Amino acid sequence: MKTLVIGLGNPILTDDGVGVKVAYQIQEDLCSVPHPDIDITEASVGGLHLMETMIGYDQVFIIDAIILEHQPQPGKVQRMAIDDLRNLSPTQHSASAHDTTLVTALDMAKRIGLSIPTKIVIYAIEVENVLEFSETTTSEVSKSIPFVAQKIIDELAIDYNLSIS
Repeated sequence: MKTLVIGLGNPILTDDGVGVKVAYQIQEDLCSVPHPDIDITEASVGGLHLMETMIGYDQVFIIDAIILEHQPQPGKVQRMAIDDLRNLSPTQHSASAHDTTLVTALDMAKRIGLSIPTKIVIYAIEVENVLEFSETTTSEVSKSIPFVAQKIIDELAIDYNLSIS
């Protein structure tokens, strides 16, 4: 089984970089037990390019910032399946005329027979600020980084029988 962990976001736009920071944390925590079937990367892409990155993997963990319009709770973490994204409205990043949403891209990939993951898990972290230039996430969002990293490491430890101290 091949696994890809993708931290999404722009690391210089305050909270938008939270996915990248979680990916860095996972990479750092797993450096003592590297596994040839686990790849960890960062990206600031969506839709079609993100789908292409996932081809050939059996499972993918995506970590990204999310902005909810009703009663935002910065730092709150939601573990979602890809189908959960169908119920969310597209964000400013996925509504480009030159791209499409990840859900649409994956549906297209299935129709044309591409080898896409059978398991896609999304860790969405509610954020506060994605418009200001800063390499530092806000306080509440920063607190979620080690929590999400550990959740994913725990799942990987089960899948790959890793002993992490």
